[in-house]
Amino acid sequence: MNNVRAKKYLGQHFLKDQNIARKITDSLLPLTKGVLEIGPGTGVLTRLLFERTEFTVLAIDVDKESIEFLHEELPTHKPQIILGDFLKANVREFFPAPFSIIGNLPYNISSQIFFRVIENRDIIPQVVCMIQKEVAERVSSPSGNKTYGILSVLLQTYYDIEYLFTVGEQVFDPPPKVKSAVIRLVRNERKSLPCAEKLFFDVVKTGFNQRRKTLRNSLKSVLPENFNSDKLALRPEQLGVDDFIALCQEIEMQNGKVN
Repeated sequence: MNNVRAKKYLGQHFLKDQNIARKITDSLLPLTKGVLEIGPGTGVLTRLLFERTEFTVLAIDVDKESIEFLHEELPTHKPQIILGDFLKANVREFFPAPFSIIGNLPYNISSQIFFRVIENRDIIPQVVCMIQKEVAERVSSPSGNKTYGILSVLLQTYYDIEYLFTVGEQVFDPPPKVKSAVIRLVRNERKSLPCAEKLFFDVVKTGFNQRRKTLRNSLKSVLPENFNSDKLALRPEQLGVDDFIALCQEIEMQNGKVN
């Protein structure tokens, strides 16, 4: 690939280190036949993915210039490189069976992409992605850590998350101002929650929205009248996924008594 031409064509940061690119694609486990690449950019991962005969690859990018560039660079794969927005698309139309996701995710919308993955967790058993290092540390963080938050709990509810490796700024052209990291999400065995999912999401989000307060104070808007639990004396980052689930079960039991 002509890097100068690509940079002029797309006007953005792109991965230039082929060893890192291969390391990312090699992190993809053969859990599904279908693989969706989000944000292929100049195609550094896309080319390697098309070499993998065990996968059926589809690449989607919201950037029209990127698609035009890749159609020109990879003419035999034009039908597999499409213009579209993953956040707005009907993801169930991409493949007839569950599929994996891979990509160097746009850092400004990585959280939105993860929430979309959670919504479609029944058909997305795996995600391998490069994101901002700070976000990677947050989503893979265990409870008790200061970086542990809403996305940590919600993703870890449905996925086992592995922080694979850190990526320095020098492997991009031009270099960004932040470090990156590659993580892998693999769907765990939790098929459903033993409590209402809406309540669970509300408790997690409301609790962390005032994370410096104890849950007794931050959850006032979602707790039944006169509700009490030992967990309310804790701050949200002190609760693991199972603790949040147990708290929601207690809330439902109290609500049941009230009703």
